[in-house]
Amino acid sequence: MKILDGKLVSQTIKNEIKVEVEQLKEKTGKVPGLVTILVGDNPASKVYVSSKHKACLEVGFLSVQEKLPADISESQLLEIIYNYNENPTVNGILVQLPLPKHIDENKVIEAILPQKDVDGFHPMNVGNLVIGKDCFKSCTPAGIQELLKRYNIETAGKHVVVVGRSNIVGKPIANIMLQKEKFANSIVTVCHTAAKDLSVYTKQADILIAAVGRPNVITKDMVKEGVVVIDVGINSVPDENSPKGYKLVGDVDFDSVSQIASYITPVPGGVGPMTIAMLLANTLKSFRQFNNI
Repeated sequence: MKILDGKLVSQTIKNEIKVEVEQLKEKTGKVPGLVTILVGDNPASKVYVSSKHKACLEVGFLSVQEKLPADISESQLLEIIYNYNENPTVNGILVQLPLPKHIDENKVIEAILPQKDVDGFHPMNVGNLVIGKDCFKSCTPAGIQELLKRYNIETAGKHVVVVGRSNIVGKPIANIMLQKEKFANSIVTVCHTAAKDLSVYTKQADILIAAVGRPNVITKDMVKEGVVVIDVGINSVPDENSPKGYKLVGDVDFDSVSQIASYITPVPGGVGPMTIAMLLANTLKSFRQFNNI
């Protein structure tokens, strides 16, 4: 069993981006810019936004943080997004989800210029992904594919089973792995908790991608020997031995499944760091497009 070390790979990607940014700065006098918009004070969202800001500074990006009150009106938020759409120093706009209930998330996502939608959530980017055109791929699925690529794991003709159907992970990763390209070209099955017996599908997987959001739902008896396991889940479970009183676990029971998997991502330190690395990669791509480089 080998660990798919997302922390290590993401650091490698960040180092590559940093070198490229320095070269672009010398050439153009400009650097990629990312704005993160946080509405309200959701503790988890604050942590995510802070780590994105830190990663931007690490690679030499311009990083703008917009912290807005929870009671901001939808029209005020849209106005801020439109202003950043027009701002030439900003190449990527990221609105941290979830938003307060009085704001329509779809409206907000659609307000972002598709060319600055580095989260890959705009319907235009989603549609282009489905039909195989160049687009911004949403960061977690893109990170999964990049992890498979960096470890040179064969995907062509392999049976990829995705457990979960969210717009953020399940649907986009299924579409990415279907494409007729390197490190994709797979046979893809999407299943979810409506299945009477998930193991009917998970046992067939050469590559299993678990994105359910339930702790330890995939166990050793549900997978076959030699499976490649990508665990997207991050769940808090009580732990008396931890100073915080809880620990983070994935959707996969790591201790048992790792005994028979050929490769497996840890939680934390697997897919999570890759998400931020791909956000940086998307912002760099946007910068290149805006500057015709």
